[in-house]
Amino acid sequence: MMLLTYPTAASWLSQYNQSKVVSSYETRLGTVDPEPAEQLQSARTYNEALSVGALLEANTNVPTGDGDSSNVSLDYNSILKVGPSGLMARIRIPKIDLDLPVYHGTTDDTLLKGIGHLEGTSLPVGGPGTRSVLTGHRGLANAEMFTNLNKVEKGDIFSVEVFGDVLTYQVVDTKVVEPSETEAIRAEPERDLMTLVTCTPLGINTHRILLTGERILPTPAAELAKAGQEPKVPYFPWWIVWLSVGTVLIVLYLWRSGYPVKKRTTGPGVEAPSYG
Repeated sequence: MMLLTYPTAASWLSQYNQSKVVSSYETRLGTVDPEPAEQLQSARTYNEALSVGALLEANTNVPTGDGDSSNVSLDYNSILKVGPSGLMARIRIPKIDLDLPVYHGTTDDTLLKGIGHLEGTSLPVGGPGTRSVLTGHRGLANAEMFTNLNKVEKGDIFSVEVFGDVLTYQVVDTKVVEPSETEAIRAEPERDLMTLVTCTPLGINTHRILLTGERILPTPAAELAKAGQEPKVPYFPWWIVWLSVGTVLIVLYLWRSGYPVKKRTTGPGVEAPSYG
């Protein structure tokens, strides 16, 4: 039974925790230091000094950032930072009902708790000549992450909320990269791009999905209206409880039905059955 219920229960717990992180994002912005406007400006300055790029090398699943900032006074991990966890932003993809936190970096630990921003690519504050790269796992037993990213198509939109700003992108290109291919993910002059990366096929993970969106300006009013909204808290899978209770009752019934009848004597040579 645990094999049947664990994935659902673990996924629910992961989604619940992520929804709490996203929910606290807007609240915690009021306490960040430096204040949001200053951090956004630092991010833009960082991007201007960045020789931006990423490389998805053959036989790897997570790209490598190969960009470098010439402004050594700006520390990547301290820009757009909400708290010690490295929380950076929030990504929403309406097509697949996704609402997840975005963190600095793409370490294994980071990608187990949310979506990671690839260091060496533009920080997700938009602007001409920028391309941010966000990566996420697919097919985890205990979390959804980018599992349904393959269902997002050209023309669909996704939005990133970062320090009070809302950046909305429309998907303009999707591709699947062979495991033997090396793919350069570069910024393009005058274009404001963001690329989402994950693995495919599900459970095999030999290829990579690259989904690129171009920013929509001005930001659609509907997306602005969603800014700061509470995320959907997933419903608890009560069927797991009922299944567990039902299983226990069945086991108890079978155990009692097969329990050997005790005997007690009421006199010399006389035995009476006992039903207790």
